[in-house]
Amino acid sequence: MRVAREVGAARVELAQALALGGLTPSPATIELTLEAAGDDGPETHVLIRPRAGGFHYDADELATAERDVRRAVEAGAAGVVIGVLDDAGRLDVAAMTRLRDAAGTASVTLHRAIDMSADPLATLAAARALGLRRVLTSGGASAAIDGIDTLRALVVAAEGQIEIMAGSGVDAATAPALAAVGVDALHFSAKRSVTQQGGVRMGSASDGVGGYEVTDLETALAVVRSLGR
Repeated sequence: MRVAREVGAARVELAQALALGGLTPSPATIELTLEAAGDDGPETHVLIRPRAGGFHYDADELATAERDVRRAVEAGAAGVVIGVLDDAGRLDVAAMTRLRDAAGTASVTLHRAIDMSADPLATLAAARALGLRRVLTSGGASAAIDGIDTLRALVVAAEGQIEIMAGSGVDAATAPALAAVGVDALHFSAKRSVTQQGGVRMGSASDGVGGYEVTDLETALAVVRSLGR
Protein backbone atom coordinates (compact mmCIF):
# COMPACT_ATOMS: atom_id res chain seq x y z
CA MET A 1 0.00 0.00 0.00
CA ARG A 2 2.83 2.42 0.77
CA VAL A 3 4.34 1.87 -2.69
CA ALA A 4 0.91 2.21 -4.30
CA ARG A 5 0.41 5.56 -2.59
CA GLU A 6 3.80 6.78 -3.75
CA VAL A 7 3.21 5.96 -7.41
CA GLY A 8 -0.34 7.31 -7.45
CA ALA A 9 -2.22 4.03 -7.94
CA ALA A 10 -6.01 4.25 -7.94
CA ARG A 11 -6.55 0.83 -6.36
CA VAL A 12 -4.76 -2.01 -4.67
CA GLU A 13 -5.85 -5.62 -5.10
CA LEU A 14 -4.92 -7.12 -1.77
CA ALA A 15 -3.92 -10.79 -1.79
CA GLN A 16 -1.45 -13.20 -0.31
CA ALA A 17 0.42 -16.15 -1.85
CA LEU A 18 1.00 -14.56 -5.25
CA ALA A 19 3.14 -17.54 -6.20
CA LEU A 20 -0.10 -19.55 -6.12
CA GLY A 21 -1.96 -16.98 -8.16
CA GLY A 22 -3.19 -15.13 -5.09
CA LEU A 23 -5.34 -16.21 -2.15
CA THR A 24 -7.60 -14.41 0.33
CA PRO A 25 -5.45 -12.33 2.71
CA SER A 26 -5.72 -12.60 6.47
CA PRO A 27 -8.03 -10.28 8.43
CA ALA A 28 -5.01 -8.60 10.01
CA THR A 29 -3.49 -7.95 6.58
CA ILE A 30 -6.75 -6.32 5.46
CA GLU A 31 -6.93 -4.17 8.57
CA LEU A 32 -3.33 -2.98 8.40
CA THR A 33 -3.61 -2.22 4.68
CA LEU A 34 -6.70 -0.12 5.25
CA GLU A 35 -4.91 1.71 8.04
CA ALA A 36 -1.96 2.39 5.72
CA ALA A 37 -4.30 3.69 3.01
CA GLY A 38 -6.00 6.12 5.34
CA ASP A 39 -8.76 8.34 4.03
CA ASP A 40 -6.86 9.61 0.99
CA GLY A 41 -4.92 6.58 -0.23
CA PRO A 42 -5.73 4.09 -2.98
CA GLU A 43 -8.87 2.01 -2.66
CA THR A 44 -8.39 -1.47 -1.23
CA HIS A 45 -10.07 -4.30 -3.15
CA VAL A 46 -9.68 -7.68 -1.51
CA LEU A 47 -9.12 -10.86 -3.50
CA ILE A 48 -11.50 -13.60 -2.37
CA ARG A 49 -10.06 -16.96 -3.37
CA PRO A 50 -10.30 -19.80 -0.84
CA ARG A 51 -7.69 -22.08 -2.42
CA ALA A 52 -5.21 -22.45 -5.23
CA GLY A 53 -6.05 -24.35 -8.42
CA GLY A 54 -9.09 -23.75 -10.58
CA PHE A 55 -12.21 -21.75 -9.89
CA HIS A 56 -14.87 -24.46 -9.58
CA TYR A 57 -15.69 -24.58 -5.86
CA ASP A 58 -17.63 -26.96 -3.65
CA ALA A 59 -20.24 -25.91 -1.09
CA ASP A 60 -17.77 -25.47 1.76
CA GLU A 61 -15.41 -23.37 -0.34
CA LEU A 62 -18.26 -21.14 -1.49
CA ALA A 63 -19.43 -20.71 2.09
CA THR A 64 -15.91 -19.67 3.06
CA ALA A 65 -15.72 -17.21 0.16
CA GLU A 66 -19.10 -15.69 1.05
CA ARG A 67 -18.02 -15.07 4.64
CA ASP A 68 -14.70 -13.64 3.48
CA VAL A 69 -16.55 -11.23 1.19
CA ARG A 70 -18.74 -10.01 4.05
CA ARG A 71 -15.84 -9.62 6.44
CA ALA A 72 -13.69 -7.73 3.93
CA VAL A 73 -16.48 -5.24 3.26
CA GLU A 74 -17.28 -4.92 6.96
CA ALA A 75 -13.60 -4.17 7.61
CA GLY A 76 -13.83 -1.24 5.19
CA ALA A 77 -12.63 -2.58 1.84
CA ALA A 78 -13.90 -0.59 -1.13
CA GLY A 79 -14.48 -3.75 -3.11
CA VAL A 80 -13.85 -7.44 -3.58
CA VAL A 81 -12.36 -9.42 -6.44
CA ILE A 82 -14.09 -12.74 -7.12
CA GLY A 83 -14.53 -15.47 -9.72
CA VAL A 84 -16.36 -18.81 -9.87
CA LEU A 85 -16.72 -21.14 -12.86
CA ASP A 86 -19.00 -24.13 -13.28
CA ASP A 87 -17.76 -27.58 -14.23
CA ALA A 88 -18.11 -26.71 -17.93
CA GLY A 89 -15.86 -23.68 -17.66
CA ARG A 90 -18.65 -21.12 -17.83
CA LEU A 91 -19.20 -18.35 -15.31
CA ASP A 92 -21.20 -19.81 -12.42
CA VAL A 93 -23.92 -17.18 -12.34
CA ALA A 94 -25.64 -18.53 -9.23
CA ALA A 95 -22.42 -18.59 -7.21
CA MET A 96 -21.35 -15.19 -8.52
CA THR A 97 -24.74 -13.74 -7.62
CA ARG A 98 -24.36 -15.08 -4.10
CA LEU A 99 -20.94 -13.46 -3.68
CA ARG A 100 -22.01 -10.23 -5.37
CA ASP A 101 -24.95 -9.93 -3.01
CA ALA A 102 -22.69 -10.60 -0.01
CA ALA A 103 -20.65 -7.55 -1.06
CA GLY A 104 -23.67 -5.25 -0.73
CA THR A 105 -22.90 -1.87 -2.27
CA ALA A 106 -19.14 -2.47 -2.50
CA SER A 107 -17.47 -2.66 -5.91
CA VAL A 108 -17.17 -6.16 -7.37
CA THR A 109 -14.51 -7.20 -9.88
CA LEU A 110 -14.38 -10.47 -11.79
CA HIS A 111 -10.79 -11.72 -11.64
CA ARG A 112 -8.80 -13.87 -14.04
CA ALA A 113 -11.23 -16.76 -13.82
CA ILE A 114 -12.33 -15.24 -17.13
CA ASP A 115 -8.99 -16.30 -18.60
CA MET A 116 -9.67 -19.93 -17.70
CA SER A 117 -13.25 -19.83 -18.91
CA ALA A 118 -14.46 -21.62 -22.03
CA ASP A 119 -15.44 -18.37 -23.78
CA PRO A 120 -14.04 -15.07 -22.44
CA LEU A 121 -16.47 -12.95 -24.46
CA ALA A 122 -19.46 -14.90 -23.13
CA THR A 123 -18.01 -14.63 -19.62
CA LEU A 124 -17.70 -10.87 -20.04
CA ALA A 125 -21.34 -10.67 -21.12
CA ALA A 126 -22.40 -12.65 -18.05
CA ALA A 127 -20.33 -10.41 -15.77
CA ARG A 128 -21.89 -7.35 -17.35
CA ALA A 129 -25.38 -8.77 -16.86
CA LEU A 130 -24.55 -9.32 -13.19
CA GLY A 131 -23.73 -5.63 -12.83
CA LEU A 132 -20.10 -6.16 -11.92
CA ARG A 133 -17.87 -3.10 -11.99
CA ARG A 134 -14.86 -4.46 -13.88
CA VAL A 135 -13.06 -7.51 -15.22
CA LEU A 136 -9.39 -8.27 -14.62
CA THR A 137 -8.05 -10.23 -17.58
CA SER A 138 -4.93 -11.14 -19.51
CA GLY A 139 -6.96 -11.83 -22.63
CA GLY A 140 -6.80 -15.56 -21.99
CA ALA A 141 -3.00 -15.71 -22.16
CA SER A 142 -0.37 -16.24 -19.48
CA ALA A 143 0.84 -12.68 -20.06
CA ALA A 144 -1.45 -9.81 -21.04
CA ILE A 145 0.74 -8.71 -23.92
CA ASP A 146 0.22 -12.14 -25.53
CA GLY A 147 -3.55 -11.78 -25.19
CA ILE A 148 -3.66 -8.27 -26.62
CA ASP A 149 -5.98 -9.17 -29.52
CA THR A 150 -8.53 -10.69 -27.13
CA LEU A 151 -8.17 -7.68 -24.84
CA ARG A 152 -8.99 -5.44 -27.77
CA ALA A 153 -12.09 -7.54 -28.50
CA LEU A 154 -13.16 -7.40 -24.85
CA VAL A 155 -12.86 -3.61 -24.83
CA VAL A 156 -15.18 -3.42 -27.84
CA ALA A 157 -17.65 -5.91 -26.35
CA ALA A 158 -17.75 -4.04 -23.03
CA GLU A 159 -19.24 -1.00 -24.78
CA GLY A 160 -18.13 1.18 -21.88
CA GLN A 161 -20.61 -0.56 -19.57
CA ILE A 162 -18.04 -2.60 -17.62
CA GLU A 163 -14.37 -1.76 -17.12
CA ILE A 164 -11.65 -3.88 -18.68
CA MET A 165 -8.47 -4.02 -16.60
CA ALA A 166 -5.46 -5.72 -18.20
CA GLY A 167 -3.17 -7.68 -15.91
CA SER A 168 -0.49 -10.40 -15.77
CA GLY A 169 3.11 -9.73 -16.64
CA VAL A 170 2.53 -6.01 -17.11
CA ASP A 171 5.80 -4.10 -16.96
CA ALA A 172 7.38 -0.94 -18.32
CA ALA A 173 8.02 -2.60 -21.68
CA THR A 174 4.43 -3.75 -22.27
CA ALA A 175 2.31 -1.18 -20.44
CA PRO A 176 2.14 1.40 -23.29
CA ALA A 177 0.99 -1.16 -25.87
CA LEU A 178 -1.66 -2.52 -23.51
CA ALA A 179 -2.94 0.95 -22.68
CA ALA A 180 -3.18 1.72 -26.39
CA VAL A 181 -5.88 -0.93 -26.99
CA GLY A 182 -8.26 1.09 -24.83
CA VAL A 183 -8.34 -0.82 -21.54
CA ASP A 184 -9.67 1.18 -18.62
CA ALA A 185 -6.83 0.26 -16.25
CA LEU A 186 -3.62 -1.71 -15.90
CA HIS A 187 -2.97 -4.15 -13.08
CA PHE A 188 0.58 -5.02 -12.08
CA SER A 189 2.40 -6.35 -9.03
CA ALA A 190 5.82 -4.71 -9.52
CA LYS A 191 7.27 -7.50 -7.46
CA ARG A 192 10.75 -8.88 -6.95
CA SER A 193 11.83 -12.05 -5.22
CA VAL A 194 13.89 -12.31 -2.09
CA THR A 195 15.47 -15.74 -1.65
CA GLN A 196 17.03 -17.40 1.36
CA GLN A 197 18.91 -20.68 1.51
CA GLY A 198 17.17 -22.81 4.10
CA GLY A 199 18.35 -26.37 3.67
CA VAL A 200 15.20 -27.81 5.28
CA ARG A 201 12.12 -28.76 3.31
CA MET A 202 9.08 -26.79 4.46
CA GLY A 203 6.47 -28.14 2.05
CA SER A 204 5.78 -30.62 -0.71
CA ALA A 205 7.12 -28.26 -3.39
CA SER A 206 10.05 -26.94 -1.40
CA ASP A 207 13.65 -27.71 -2.32
CA GLY A 208 15.09 -26.13 0.79
CA VAL A 209 15.40 -22.69 -0.78
CA GLY A 210 13.11 -20.31 1.04
CA GLY A 211 11.95 -17.00 -0.34
CA TYR A 212 9.22 -14.44 -0.63
CA GLU A 213 8.13 -11.59 -2.88
CA VAL A 214 8.03 -7.88 -2.15
CA THR A 215 6.64 -4.90 -4.01
CA ASP A 216 9.48 -2.92 -5.56
CA LEU A 217 9.15 0.86 -5.76
CA GLU A 218 11.52 1.33 -8.69
CA THR A 219 9.75 -1.33 -10.74
CA ALA A 220 6.40 0.34 -10.07
CA LEU A 221 7.77 3.77 -10.94
CA ALA A 222 9.16 2.43 -14.22
CA VAL A 223 5.67 1.30 -15.27
CA VAL A 224 4.17 4.67 -14.37
CA ARG A 225 6.90 6.54 -16.27
CA SER A 226 6.39 4.34 -19.35
CA LEU A 227 2.84 5.68 -19.48
CA GLY A 228 4.07 9.27 -19.41
CA ARG A 229 2.95 9.97 -15.88
